[in-house]
Amino acid sequence: MADEPLEPVPDPEEEEGGPVKTFLEHLEDLRWVLIKCVVAFMLAMVACLAASNYIAKFLEWPLIKSGIPVKLNPIHPIGGFTVAMKIGMYGGITLALPFVLYFIGEFVLPALKKNEKKYFTRAFAIGGGLFVAGMALCYFVILQITIRGLAAFNIWMNLTADMWGAEEYFSFVILFMVGMGLSFEIPVVILTLVRVGIIPHEMMVKGRSYFFVANLVICAFITPDAFSTIFMVIPVQALMEVCILISKHWERQKKIAEATAAATSNQLGSGA
Repeated sequence: MADEPLEPVPDPEEEEGGPVKTFLEHLEDLRWVLIKCVVAFMLAMVACLAASNYIAKFLEWPLIKSGIPVKLNPIHPIGGFTVAMKIGMYGGITLALPFVLYFIGEFVLPALKKNEKKYFTRAFAIGGGLFVAGMALCYFVILQITIRGLAAFNIWMNLTADMWGAEEYFSFVILFMVGMGLSFEIPVVILTLVRVGIIPHEMMVKGRSYFFVANLVICAFITPDAFSTIFMVIPVQALMEVCILISKHWERQKKIAEATAAATSNQLGSGA
């Protein structure tokens, strides 16, 4: 009696997790994800509105540390209310972002394979750290340099002033910090795509100039002015170069693993 062919053993790294659900059940899960995300944003916005006076003092610190003798005053009667609403909206987005990512992860991760779950979980963790690092770098270092540079440019244009509009200043600081944090997420997205095989290492190397142009366009889109774009492009491009080095390391490991597997296969074949 001939031996029946053995069925291939499924790779545990390729198995999908989570129960199989119908389309309507997925829609119901998506509805609850959206509801939880909106609730998280609303609660975070209310919290930031309640503490808007303390957050405003926190956002004034870069201006004070820059040494520029400028006072912030609302130009319009509702200037203070406008500032509070901007602080509440952007602060709410920033504060609710970890919870939103967690809710999205709960919805997406069960449908991924085990190796994909590992990569995306690491991407979420590293991405959160880079977002905070980008905002901290902007707050403690880049904002002071940018404010001094803008003040010097105003003096060069004979536009000296001892008063700035509070609405414009807080909009500038908030957008700059959030934009810097978001720009630091770009390398995480690229490395995740490289790790799962969507973007090959050769594309990373050959497309370095294209990545620089894309980085410049994205940073120009999310920054409030051209002067701050320069200070955002430099660290983000440095992170891109680090991504290329990491991709090169991964490619070298892949070639070593393939060579080892080929040598092992040849030894088994010759032994047989």
